[in-house]
Amino acid sequence: MSYCKQEGKDRIIFVTKEDHEAPSNAELIADDPNDPYEDQGLILPSGEINWNCPCLGGMASGPCGTQFKEAFSCFHHSSEEVKGSECVDNFRAMQECMQKYPELYPQEDENQGAASGGSDAPTEDSAPTPTSDLTPTPESAPSSDNTPPTDIQAHS
Repeated sequence: MSYCKQEGKDRIIFVTKEDHEAPSNAELIADDPNDPYEDQGLILPSGEINWNCPCLGGMASGPCGTQFKEAFSCFHHSSEEVKGSECVDNFRAMQECMQKYPELYPQEDENQGAASGGSDAPTEDSAPTPTSDLTPTPESAPSSDNTPPTDIQAHS
């Protein structure tokens, strides 16, 4: 005999082998957006941040959770032309906190250069990183007398 029992937010359903083998006649109901146990994503329908979202990877809790929440909230609610530009101090405080707990918040690989305080210079086992400087160099800049570029200029 199949039966169901409720334990807190959970419903436990016990079925017989015969019931389990029969085709389902269950009717799906729409998700309740106000269900506190329903996955809501990062931003709740109210526009507020869902600090319990698994997408945050636990950053909202732990020893630097308060600093993370302050920095993330500042950025989320930012209305500056450069979004979050007024939040630099909050992110700095979060970073300083995280540096106190390297076992919980590991830094990027040391081969990543500036992220770990190292040099951006290529090492023997790494290729140089190309830069995307959009400023024309003297070789690539068009001449002021509107003459076509030389072979050297055209291939640089």
